[in-house]
Amino acid sequence: MHRTALYIIGICLISLTFSPDLYSQYRTGADYASLYDSETVRSFREEVGFLSSASLEGRAPGSDGEKAAAEYLYSVLSGYGVEMLCPPSGDTFGIVLPDGDTLTSRNVTGFIQGYDKDLKDRYVVVGARLDNLGVNRMTVDGKPVDQIYYGANGNASGLAVMMELARMLETNSTLLRRSVVFVGFGSSTRSYAGAWYFLDRTFAEDIGQIDAMINLDMLGTADNGLYAYTASNSDLNSLIRELEKELQPVLPEIVAEEPYPSDHRAFYSKEIPAVMLTSGKYPEHNTCRDTGSIIDYGMMENVLEYAYNMTVAIANTGKPISFRPDETIERGPAYDDVVSFNDCDVKPMFLNSDDPRQFLQRWVYQYLRYPQSAVEEGVQGRVIVDFIIDKDGKVTDVEVVRGVDPRLEAEAVRVISASPKWRPGRVNGEKVRTSMTLPIEFILEKKSERRGFGIK
Repeated sequence: MHRTALYIIGICLISLTFSPDLYSQYRTGADYASLYDSETVRSFREEVGFLSSASLEGRAPGSDGEKAAAEYLYSVLSGYGVEMLCPPSGDTFGIVLPDGDTLTSRNVTGFIQGYDKDLKDRYVVVGARLDNLGVNRMTVDGKPVDQIYYGANGNASGLAVMMELARMLETNSTLLRRSVVFVGFGSSTRSYAGAWYFLDRTFAEDIGQIDAMINLDMLGTADNGLYAYTASNSDLNSLIRELEKELQPVLPEIVAEEPYPSDHRAFYSKEIPAVMLTSGKYPEHNTCRDTGSIIDYGMMENVLEYAYNMTVAIANTGKPISFRPDETIERGPAYDDVVSFNDCDVKPMFLNSDDPRQFLQRWVYQYLRYPQSAVEEGVQGRVIVDFIIDKDGKVTDVEVVRGVDPRLEAEAVRVISASPKWRPGRVNGEKVRTSMTLPIEFILEKKSERRGFGIK
């Protein structure tokens, strides 16, 4: 009898331990990997998960799904303390369709006030596309079938980065000289209608007060690369290069070719400097396979930190950001006739490549010698080096603009100064002196591995 009682008690305990109802009180719908997510990554998963859910049916312009996405964006931004400039369902506008019908779409707009009495009435706009392609309804074997374009990366990822960026900026709003405006653009896939409406209706009276725009579009696959498209605006390019001098979790590649048409185009048309941050097109782009399973949430967190640093830098700069800036940047006597690398019509080339990473991989990291005393002391970090490529291709004026240790800085200067000649850059067909800024990484590997260094 005693054994029977113990047996029954044991079964009851086992049943309690594995009860799905009890287990669901602690965790539902998550895999084991997400146990180690940061708070930000957990927010990303929730935001991307909702925005790309089947219930929103791909967020087509004017659809109930787009409206639900707008209401969700409003709820998150207002919950983070952002002052909202629109109703909970967004600022609505109409688009007349070719058949004469009117499609009703909406923008969601929020605001963080800057502190500087002279700059608080000037604005940095941070925008992200709200809508996607919706649903493709077709017939298969005589039966109706819906193909949903979930749009997890395009552009639930950009919206999620914008929401968490708003949280970070609101928490640190006392650091912002300019004010920051957040916009979820509706009907972006229909000729950027939301961006047009924001500029020509919502913000028309203050459009001259917008100093710059940051467009966040498709940021969930940045493990394959992060890109900054500025339409070759040298002021914005200079600001991005200045950011490289600080330790960043990820560095975008400044590209001259537009990775993807998006809402920044509406700002260009108004001659407002704009930068598009994107991870670019991807195999699942504009397909039904664009789901949360393709998103690298850890890399998104790195992109968020970079986007935060960029927004703060633009909001706080004391220099004007011009739509048509001067071709050269004043950098002292040594730089009097120097053109920035990204402003060259034909960029300088090292071993027949104009990609700076080739110089790092095929020269710098091949011949860099990690100082032994720094290895023994565990010193590592990033050294930012400026240099000039003369008209004859010779590397000159090598200078450390930011370092971590004199030994690492001296070695970085040594190896760059010893560079073979480059093919010089050209502007309007003429050879020019070209300035470059490169980060050199000194990274110690784990003790169980071979010590070394390399590019991140």
